[in-house]
Amino acid sequence: MLDEILTYREMCNVENIQTLQRGMNFNINPKYSIILMSRRSNAPYRDKILDDGLTLEYEGHDEARTSHTMNPKLLDQPACTRNKRLTQNGLFVKAVEDCRKKKCAPELVKVYEKILPGIWSLKGFFDLIGYKIENDGKRNVFIFTLALSEQQGLRNQVIEFEHTRLIPSEVKKEVWKRDKGKCVKCGADKNLHFDHDLPFSLGGTSLTAKNIKLLCAKCNLSKSNKIE
Repeated sequence: MLDEILTYREMCNVENIQTLQRGMNFNINPKYSIILMSRRSNAPYRDKILDDGLTLEYEGHDEARTSHTMNPKLLDQPACTRNKRLTQNGLFVKAVEDCRKKKCAPELVKVYEKILPGIWSLKGFFDLIGYKIENDGKRNVFIFTLALSEQQGLRNQVIEFEHTRLIPSEVKKEVWKRDKGKCVKCGADKNLHFDHDLPFSLGGTSLTAKNIKLLCAKCNLSKSNKIE
């Protein structure tokens, strides 16, 4: 479910994985890849949501540190290892190129976002639609472009783009702190997600914390699509 809130362990359990140590996980599931993103001020990479509210830009990952004196932030992000094997960057690049050559459909990517330490939110499923190589002033980095997919999850849940916009990270942080990490209806602290007071279909917005609140799954089901 979009905007579902999970602990790190819950996230790993959902994916049936012991640990998600990498930020980029190409084809970790036969049906999709996974990326972990963070837009916190101290995040190691420059991930962002574009102004359309539907598109992500995700920065590729650095060379692995091999010594205390090595600074990966001064080295170009690698597409291949020294043994000529594709890195995670390289695998994502190849997926884009294969799609451009019409060898396959866009890679489906499940995106989790770190909101606060230990707190993650399911951003949704995205189509990997492009990449570019950009110089950040010190070295070359990969920037991958992902668009919110029309199919969310593996149940073919179709979304309506005209009523959909990703909730900005800062809004999620504000709501989490304001609602104290609990359902505003019953006080539950499990199975939470970010919910809209005024639904998208009725003109609601994702851009302000005033229209977003924490609800548990049970209270969300009882609310349905009604205005309270």
